[in-house]
Amino acid sequence: MPPIKIAPSILSANFAALQDDVGAVEKAGAEYLHIDVMDGHFVPNITVGPLVVEALRARSAMCFDVHLMIENPEFFIDEFIAAGADLVTVHVESVLHLHRTITMIKEKGRRAGVALNPATSPGAIEYILPLLDLVLLMTVNPGFGGQSFIPEVLPKIRVVRDEINRLGLKTEIQVDGGINKDNAASVVRAGANVLVAGSAIFGGSDIAAAVRLLKKAAADGF
Repeated sequence: MPPIKIAPSILSANFAALQDDVGAVEKAGAEYLHIDVMDGHFVPNITVGPLVVEALRARSAMCFDVHLMIENPEFFIDEFIAAGADLVTVHVESVLHLHRTITMIKEKGRRAGVALNPATSPGAIEYILPLLDLVLLMTVNPGFGGQSFIPEVLPKIRVVRDEINRLGLKTEIQVDGGINKDNAASVVRAGANVLVAGSAIFGGSDIAAAVRLLKKAAADGF
């Protein structure tokens, strides 16, 4: 399995001191910066756009992991890539022509991911899995931070990991939603290797310590 990576979600960061919070997780060794983009239509919330990505890009060398929880994401992919996205993830539930959208991302020289909501079957990506750099399995229903982890997603993680292994792929499995020190080991044992965490990292007074604690907890899953 690929090495464990931590992806702090800026959805839970202090937006009045966003540069400082991003610098703190980068210094602590987090590999990805998870940027949740919401449009108020596909999910019931509105967050950030390309301008925020661009502003942070000038101040961080982290892998920018842009999660598009929006309708018609293909209309905005070029903007987010130009702003500095390294990895662009779209939802299978919001894309009409998934193969075309994934191809669009990869032709721009960026890594491509597909996200599945908790109730979406992993069969939805069966025929496109070899093209993907990452599969994001939502462990909450998307739209808001601070929700509780849905344990029923664990068997789905195992299904996707087994298929990735069967095909001999290097595709990463990311989990997003309610991830913390108490469930990190269980998602890693199921097959995930990229852990998105928001409130578990940004909710306390010591961001660096929270990143280290989550890494340690995830390592216990091996």
